[in-house]
Amino acid sequence: MHRRRWPAVPGGGLRERLHFIVDREAYEGATALIESFGEAALAEASVRAEQCRDRGNHIHYAHWCRIGRTIMVLGDPDRRGLVH
Repeated sequence: MHRRRWPAVPGGGLRERLHFIVDREAYEGATALIESFGEAALAEASVRAEQCRDRGNHIHYAHWCRIGRTIMVLGDPDRRGLVH
């Protein structure tokens, strides 16, 4: 299996990449978790993703991973790019 590699970014870290929110469902799920769990929202999304993966439910696993990435984007104080 060939895995896609992200291009090298000066400074290298995750925070150095430009992120975007994929869909409205991920945004709504992320904001709901943030409202319910506050700073623990990302951990909650991770727990839910792992539970789905362990059950073999890869569709919901991907759903919770998208929500987790969206939480990271929303919580990034150094966001860059356009807001539409």
